[in-house]
Amino acid sequence: MEPQIDKYDFLYQRRSYHGDFTPEALVFNANLQEFATRVGYISNLQTLGKLSPQDAYQQITELWEHLERSYSGLGIDSNTET
Repeated sequence: MEPQIDKYDFLYQRRSYHGDFTPEALVFNANLQEFATRVGYISNLQTLGKLSPQDAYQQITELWEHLERSYSGLGIDSNTET
């Protein structure tokens, strides 16, 4: 018998982080991965006719705004050296 696949791990796959490590960068990377996964699902639902283009656009816009707030709230801009 084959091992059972965890649905959450299958649907929300995580990739390892390869950048300069800071706790903020790691959290933002996780948020960015979640954003990309959810945008992919929304796009697929819209393509299949399960979501209207307007609903898909609205949901993606809300996800983007959440990602921007995350980026600002983590202070990543202030942690970047120039």
